[in-house]
Amino acid sequence: MNNKIGFGGGCHWCTEAIFQSLIGIADVKQGWISSFGKNVSFSEAVLVEYNPLTISLKDLIEIHLYTHSSTSKHSFREKYRSAVYVFDEDQEKECEKIIEEFQYDFDDQIITKVLLFRDFKLNKTEQLNYLYTRRNAPFCKNIINPKLTFLMNQFGDFSNKEKIMNDMLE
Repeated sequence: MNNKIGFGGGCHWCTEAIFQSLIGIADVKQGWISSFGKNVSFSEAVLVEYNPLTISLKDLIEIHLYTHSSTSKHSFREKYRSAVYVFDEDQEKECEKIIEEFQYDFDDQIITKVLLFRDFKLNKTEQLNYLYTRRNAPFCKNIINPKLTFLMNQFGDFSNKEKIMNDMLE
């Protein structure tokens, strides 16, 4: 049985490409997620459905923390909220504990928040599967592909190398 989690960081095209390029991922939906309280506004993010027998929640969070600016307090954090979106209290506690454990690996404070999922808006069809439908676009070549190279180098055991390499060679 698959589990579901949401991730927000930088641009949702990058986040989508990262999670589409991992083993154990059944589905990635790219768009905007909202939470509650001061995080009720929609922010670019992805919903990820994954097989926990193939890739763990801890692995997914680690990959997320290292593939976006998880310690940066830049001025666009409302649009690009650094977050893990959870669906219940147990998942919330588990994610908070995992992020706390990874803090020791970072020099700067991790700003990634664990937020309760409220709502999701899917992006327009022509914007979905961005990397794998626009392989030669400058944004893909200059921004996304270096992230995928990092993914393969740092998280090779979880990377779908064949899919990534086919993308980079086309």
